Order: sequence, then structure tokens, then C-alpha cells
Amino acid sequence: MLSVAGLNQYYGESHILRDLDLEVPSGGCTCVMGRNGVGKTTLLKTIMGEVGARSGRIRFDGDDLLGRRPEARAGLGIGYVPQGRQIFATLSVEENLRIGLPARRDRVRRIPERIYELFPVLREMRHRRGGDLSGGQQQQLAIGRALVLDPRLLILDEPGEGIQPNIVTQIGEVLRRLQQEDRLTVLLVEQKLPFARRYADHFMLMDRGHHVAVGAIGELDDRLVATHLTV
Repeated sequence: MLSVAGLNQYYGESHILRDLDLEVPSGGCTCVMGRNGVGKTTLLKTIMGEVGARSGRIRFDGDDLLGRRPEARAGLGIGYVPQGRQIFATLSVEENLRIGLPARRDRVRRIPERIYELFPVLREMRHRRGGDLSGGQQQQLAIGRALVLDPRLLILDEPGEGIQPNIVTQIGEVLRRLQQEDRLTVLLVEQKLPFARRYADHFMLMDRGHHVAVGAIGELDDRLVATHLTV
């Protein structure tokens, strides 16, 4: 579904992504992993068009993404939940969710009932300001806002960061439901090894901006963990 080939990205003179390749198959969950500072978040921002690429290729279902504006990429069916959530603190939960409606590929202009089915707390708190929610509730809101687009691919940057364990588990189960029931494809960056092993189907390990190992999640063995993940 998503194909990245020979991707190079720079911040000034710093070479961040180095000839990076990534294949995200349709219908599963692919987890990008690596130590802090290896370029994981930069990879997601480059896929979404928030930062530019120096060279390489990014294709989504055959469409070339490079050169497209971020909103155009969302319009193709890519939902994005950035690190830090970036919800609108002064807007209500319902207003945060409505923001994504104009980017839908169909003409639906109401919040899909599916969002509230997956995250009942958002219905209960739909009139609350986003900034008044707990960290876990804000993450659920950020995911719900991305799902309002009716995406075919959902990209998440460390969805469990700074969130209580029971909410992290709930988010993992929602991701599993979305794959099984809605045939949604998921690409996530995640540092928590147990979460990745429980909910991902495939992995890619990064080091110094390059892919160093890929495979089915069952192939993520102790040697790879010690070499590329252990601090």
C-alpha cells in the first residue's frame, strides 16, 4: 500500500534519512522502531509532507506523494496522529473531530458514529474543551480526529507515549479492531517492545537514518533487540 524507496532527507547540512526503504503491506500493522534520534519521526513527517525530501520516492497505492501538499496527502486517504497529539485545546471534542470532515473523500459532513463506538469517552465528553481532557483522552481524540477522514492508512507516532497503561491497551485493541473489522492499514512508530509484539504484524528497525532490519514481528529476536533497541 505504502512504498518508500531510497529516501533522503536533510535538516540543513545534517543527513537525517539515508537511502531509506520501507514497504507497508495492505491490511496489517507495520511498526517502525529504533533508538531515540534515528529519524523515526522525521520519516513520518516526510511521508506526510511536513518536511521535504532531498531525493527518493514515496508512493501510496500507486500515487506519487512527493510534491503533494500535506492536505492533499490526507485527501488520498491517509490519517496522521503526530507525536504530542496536537489537538486544539480551546475547541470542544466535537469541534476537534469536525475539523477533519472537509478532507473526507465522500460528502459526509457529520462525525461518523464509528468514532464514538470505538471511543465512547469522546461521546461523553463531546462538549468539553480538548485541553481539559487527560493525556489518554486527548490521544483517543487525536486518533478519532484522524479516523474522521475515513482513511485507508492510519499513521501514528508513539501513540502510547505518556499515557497510563490501561489506556495504551485500549488503544492497541482499537487498532486491532480497525484492521480486522474495517480493513485499515496501520503504520506506527513505537518504543514499547511489548506493545509492538502484541499488535504489530511487521517491523522495520532504523539506525542512523537507515533501515537495518525488516520482517514479520515474530522475527524480531533478542539479538536484534540488543543490537538496535537496548539502551
